[in-house]
Amino acid sequence: VPRTNQLGVRIKDGLYYKFTGFRDQDVASLTSFFQNNCGIAPEEKQLSVSGRNWGEVDLSGNMLAFMTGTKQAFEVSLADVSQTQLQGKNDVILEFHVDDTTGANEKDSLMEISFHIPNSNTQFVGDENRPPAQVFREKIMSVADVGAGVEEAVVTFEGIAILTPRGRYSVELHLSFLRLQGQANDFKIQYSSVVRLFLLPKSNQPHTFVVVTLDPPIRKGQTLYPHIVMQFETDYVVQSTLSINEDLLNTKYKDRLEPSYKGLIHEVFTTIMRGLSGAKVTKPGKFRSCQDGYAVKSSLKAEDGVLYPLEKSFFFLPKPPTLILHEE
Repeated sequence: VPRTNQLGVRIKDGLYYKFTGFRDQDVASLTSFFQNNCGIAPEEKQLSVSGRNWGEVDLSGNMLAFMTGTKQAFEVSLADVSQTQLQGKNDVILEFHVDDTTGANEKDSLMEISFHIPNSNTQFVGDENRPPAQVFREKIMSVADVGAGVEEAVVTFEGIAILTPRGRYSVELHLSFLRLQGQANDFKIQYSSVVRLFLLPKSNQPHTFVVVTLDPPIRKGQTLYPHIVMQFETDYVVQSTLSINEDLLNTKYKDRLEPSYKGLIHEVFTTIMRGLSGAKVTKPGKFRSCQDGYAVKSSLKAEDGVLYPLEKSFFFLPKPPTLILHEE
């Protein structure tokens, strides 16, 4: 740490805490305090300043340390990782939570780190189907904030087609967050970020859009996604039983959720999502096109799509999803 010292403390459950701002003259008194009160002699650690960008990764508890030789170049808390991406077969990208709580004095914040892990890597041994980079990503996910953790999913919808960010995902609805798990991407979205849900049938097609509007948006690389556009088969019927405590169902979620649901998949998904997140659902209003549809064909710049005239807004779908409020 420039011009100051940092104290790292690992507690019994494996979590690691850092305290910064200690002066050189504080080191002796801190060492004496821990020796007298805890029977522990703090270890002094010198950081690497060689500038090398290759080395080994040390995973310990909730911390990731990048080692160049015997010295540590940097370390990051995996609890701050919001999502992971596997690019190609050898690159793993860690993206970090973005918020506005760092304070006015913080000019820079860490957004992402990219690791290149060749197939010859011996630290994370893979096989023909799982290259070392994928093994590394799985280890990160087991500790980072992108996984489901100890909280079991209330209900899971498998193989859902999502148009933005594009891919096929397993959609898990938890008590406090929504998780999208794809082959190469994982997104964990707190319900506090869900602004509104839109349930919009496609005209003359057997599909229905369900749009989850977010603030703040999720990020993939340099692209922000304020709207998650899901596409369901309109006539597909599902039966879902919620994995939720009965007492919780009868108290916190009374009149909001039922023990089980059977119906069209987009309606079941939206109903459960609304019950868990508390977000309002917007459906088409009185507008009908000349073909009795809910939307009209249109284009936004070079993209063809449909425009939904709603009670308080217009919504262009599918790409790029664009919400235009009447008041704007």
